[in-house]
Amino acid sequence: MALPTRVKIVEVGPRDGLQNEATTIPTDVKLTLIDMLGEAGLHTIEATAFVSPKWVPQMADHADVMRGLKRRPHVAYPALVPNMKGFEAALEAGCEEIAIFTAASESFCQKNINCSIDESFERFAPVVDAALEKNIKVRGYVSCVLGCPYEGDIKPAAVAEVAQRLHQIGCYEVSLGDTIGVGTPIAAKKMVEAVARLVPLKQLAAHFHDTYGQAMANLFAVMELGIATIDSSVGGLGGCPYAKGASGNVATEDVVYMLQGMGRETGVNLNKLIDASAYINSYLRRTPNSKVANALLAKRG
Repeated sequence: MALPTRVKIVEVGPRDGLQNEATTIPTDVKLTLIDMLGEAGLHTIEATAFVSPKWVPQMADHADVMRGLKRRPHVAYPALVPNMKGFEAALEAGCEEIAIFTAASESFCQKNINCSIDESFERFAPVVDAALEKNIKVRGYVSCVLGCPYEGDIKPAAVAEVAQRLHQIGCYEVSLGDTIGVGTPIAAKKMVEAVARLVPLKQLAAHFHDTYGQAMANLFAVMELGIATIDSSVGGLGGCPYAKGASGNVATEDVVYMLQGMGRETGVNLNKLIDASAYINSYLRRTPNSKVANALLAKRG
């Protein structure tokens, strides 16, 4: 086993977690959540997405969120951008790190962003060039690395090819997303092993959804290979649009609790993280989708 001694948590709750919420969440609530996450010790907090409000209404206040951040030292606040228009808007709002996205599945790419995988690279290639020219870091997302709602199983070699292309064009980190949460530990390991032949392990992240309750097991499995960056969402915010009623993102609280129990450093204060989880879920009028958060909140009474 090559379990890392320190694990970086990339908090995606304010963007990936909230983007599918039906009720519009006020900007000040989002900003308070982001600040509480920073107070909890998270050093990478995905703040928003500079996408069209027509397609993602929840992110319509992206510029206000980016401008309203109480920026903390040594904390990154990346934003998702789909194209040059989004990048220019992000740049104008003061964004200092961006994320681009594609998929390992042709069908999903067509359904999700209305283009082929090759066309997605053509679309964001100028974005990456412009960002790197301005010393803005670029992160890459690959969706459907362990399964697709349209194609079923995805071959590890297909994931590796897309991840390598993202790495080659300048992404400092490539996040491997089990978008529909169908992966299991052995499949997750085989996928990461294939990708790691083409992209250094230290530049890979695991973004595993918990739709079928496998995320924690899958994370441990790829940590054994040396993966040391994990994407997660406070309170388990975010659902899976391809499995009605199912959970989506793995909860940050559950990930941090596991890592702390294994003696791995995260830099995250679990109690303050629970505060952030309680805050946003109280606003949404529901309990966190996190076993750890619910257990510790029950202890608090």
